[in-house]
Amino acid sequence: MLILLPPSETKQARSRGRSLDLERLSFPELTRTREQVAQALATVSASEDAAGALGVSPGLVDDIARNTRLTSAPALPAQDLYTGVLYDALDISSLDTPALRRARRWIVVVSALYGALRPADKVAPYRLSMGVNLQGVGPLAGAWREPLDVVLSAAAGRGAVVDCRSSTYVAAWAPQGALAERWVQIRVPGATHMAKHTRGLLARHLCQAGQDARTPRALEAVAAQAFTTQLTEPARPGRPWVLDVTAR
Repeated sequence: MLILLPPSETKQARSRGRSLDLERLSFPELTRTREQVAQALATVSASEDAAGALGVSPGLVDDIARNTRLTSAPALPAQDLYTGVLYDALDISSLDTPALRRARRWIVVVSALYGALRPADKVAPYRLSMGVNLQGVGPLAGAWREPLDVVLSAAAGRGAVVDCRSSTYVAAWAPQGALAERWVQIRVPGATHMAKHTRGLLARHLCQAGQDARTPRALEAVAAQAFTTQLTEPARPGRPWVLDVTAR
């Protein structure tokens, strides 16, 4: 099973520790693209119009400055780096040992800077959205599409692809061909601020349940152990199944 999570805008930082080592990250096939994006991001972030180029508030000067220290700032595991509603609900550090092992094997965070990360991958804090057209690289969703297809298609194995990402990050990779038949987008009906929270709870439940669902219907059966669910078939081939999930 492959559980795809979005990154969060809010991130933790450390004051000391080893810096980023791209060679030690999961999915080494992404190293070249990671280097290209990181170099372009550092250059843009040092310019006078950095905020405009990155589509962020000019007041986020500290976040932008982090982008110029990617190779020297202390790195921390992705499971600690990302914060906010979804990651608070997931609360990965509190999982018992078997569930934590599954989380580190099944969960992948899709990142505009690093492409794809496992929870234990140690990376430097940054500020970058997949919706950015980065000078020197181009639209990031397009730049990542082919590299991510190689690694994520392989990472999916024979299991369901549980997609908790926003549309901005779906644009960077969508399952193709036979794999699309196992692609399930998670939707939280009628929710706004609770949507991220519910997706985090679902990801946690799947890791705790420990059942490697291989079909959309099998995934719904696991989710239904803790949530009210409704599964909808895709309207046409190549589109995802949609699993509506509501916390009880």
